[in-house]
Parts: sequence; C-alpha cells; structure tokens
Amino acid sequence: MSIWRWADWIGPVEESARITLGEGNTPLVHSRSIGPAAGLEKLFFKIETSNPSGSYKDRFAAAAIANMITGRQTTCVATSSGNTGAALAAYCAAAKIRCRIAVVETAPDAKLQQMLAYGAEIVRVKGFGTDAAVTDTVFEQLRKLASRAGSALQISAYAYSPLGMAGVESISFELGEQHVGRLHHVFCPAGGGGLTLAVARGFAKLRENGHSDQGPAIHCVQPEGNDTIAGALRAGDKARNVECTSMISGLQVATVIDGNEVIRECRPTGGTGHLVTDQAVWVVQKRLAREEGIFCEPAGAVALAGALKAHANGEFASSESVVCLITGSGFKDSTSIHRMNSESSVPIVAADELCESWT
Repeated sequence: MSIWRWADWIGPVEESARITLGEGNTPLVHSRSIGPAAGLEKLFFKIETSNPSGSYKDRFAAAAIANMITGRQTTCVATSSGNTGAALAAYCAAAKIRCRIAVVETAPDAKLQQMLAYGAEIVRVKGFGTDAAVTDTVFEQLRKLASRAGSALQISAYAYSPLGMAGVESISFELGEQHVGRLHHVFCPAGGGGLTLAVARGFAKLRENGHSDQGPAIHCVQPEGNDTIAGALRAGDKARNVECTSMISGLQVATVIDGNEVIRECRPTGGTGHLVTDQAVWVVQKRLAREEGIFCEPAGAVALAGALKAHANGEFASSESVVCLITGSGFKDSTSIHRMNSESSVPIVAADELCESWT
C-alpha cells in the first residue's frame, strides 16, 4: 500500500517510475484523553509520523522523485528546514538520484544527520528561513542550479513543485475513507502553506469525483512568530512576508510562497487562520506524548494547539468532528525532547535496590 493507489488523481507518472517506500496509509486515531478533557467528543489525530522517514513529506518525495524518474533526471536540487530534505534524501537514495539540499540555518541536528545518513549533500545558509530577503536569494540560486541539464528543483510547495505536492493530497483521500460520518474541521500546521493547500485541494478532488457531498473546513495554524498566512486568512487580507521569530522548527518560513493560494482556497471551505505561541505548542507536544502516547516534534503539535485554542474561544461546537494533522516524529528534534524532559532524570541504582527506588 502506498500513495500510488491514488495514481490517477496524483498525476501522469509512468507505472514503472512509481517509487515507494511504503508512504501513506497512516492511522487516524480517536483522542482518548485530550479531547474528552477539552469537551471534544470527536477529536482525531492523523498520525503522519509513521511514514518511512518520519513525516508527511514522504508523500511529497514519492511523487516528486517519481516525476524525476519519468523525466530521466539525475540530480535533485532542494531546500528544506529538515523534513523535506530527509524525505527527498531517502527517496533519492532508493532511486539512485543525486541529492543536494540547502537547509535553513536553524535546522535541528537530528534532521541534518538523517539527511546525511541517506547520502545527501547538504549546506546550511546563514539567515535562511528567518530572513525573507535571504530566503528569496536562496530560491533564486537554487533555480539556477536546477536549470542545468538533468536537474530538477524540488521544494515542498505548489509554487515550485506542484507535481510533488499532488502526492500530499493523498492525506485528504485517506481521510475520506477513514473518517466515518461528517467531518467538520481539519486543522493543518503551516510554514509556507503547502500542506494546508494540499489538504484543501485533496478534498476538492473528492467532491469533484463524487466521493463527498460536503468537505470539512480547512484551517491554517501558524506560530505567532511566523504569521505569513493565518492572520491574513482570518482578517480577509493577503499573505505577507515577515521576519520570523518562532523557534518551531519546520515552520520557520518567512516568505509567502503558497500563502495567497491557501487563503483563496481555504476561505470557501469555512476554514480560517489560527495563531499559537511557541510555548503553547511545547505544552501540547508534551501532552500528546504523556496523555495520548503520540511522540511528535513541535511542528506536529501545532495543529492541535490551534484546535484547542479555537474550541476554547467557542469557534466550533463540542459535538463537531475535528482532525488534527500530526506531521513529524519526535525523533526529528532532540532539543525539544530535552526541553520536554527537563524535569525528569534517569538515576542509576544497584540491582538489589530496584524495588526501594520505586517506593
């Protein structure tokens, strides 16, 4: 099972080029603790951490690299804050494609090590991810590299890699199968907005093909320190570049990228934007681990932080069905796990003192 069960909806990729590592078909889990505590009867988590490299970006990489195989391209040029790079590196390794990645300066070491393990060539760029002007320059440089024969630019955004992003729409196709009854809301974390846009377009395809009468409201959740899209979606404005101050790895995207398309396509669904503090995200990350058994990186907790805030503000009814996307594994960001466990310790005891140590 992989995203290629939806091949007709993903795009014209040769069957022999449909590379897979078993991405997709991730679980939809009903909340056992956080939902009931908040008065949410139908809170669900779409757990994307079970993808091969540990995040939803494997859906993007599978489609992107399949299109490169179809086009007989041999060098992948990419940019990443971590998860896209890890996913592309994995699929490039499987496809025997060279992988060169420019990463944001603040990318967690665990993600860099994962890329290196797959054999990717990576460089960090000063100011990339937090400074909009630097980010624009990086994209311009990468486009030049990708213009060389046999190369392709792969950035997980519709603005740059629409063929790859079509693979991410499979999240919505799966939710259409997995969720029983009316699904009212889907909350998505956003940096550049590609994931949110993919979910909106995926549900639109379900409706167009007669698989759904009415899709859910698609919500965009961002850290307050990277408000390129969410505030504008709520206020009815256009997306904007910002100086990013958020510490949430993976969502430090200071430029608009897919932002205006997110606003254009989410608003008709009834969705809106939500802003959350970094501190609120870290609290929810810890709650997911300790109350639900879900081990995610901070970015993976952003959607739930937004949903809990929206419900507390009375923005939707307790009886409505809500899905929050849990986008990346806790193993992706060791610094955040150390923060989570800062008040815990692992003492060493003698074997005959074991019982006494737990009294």
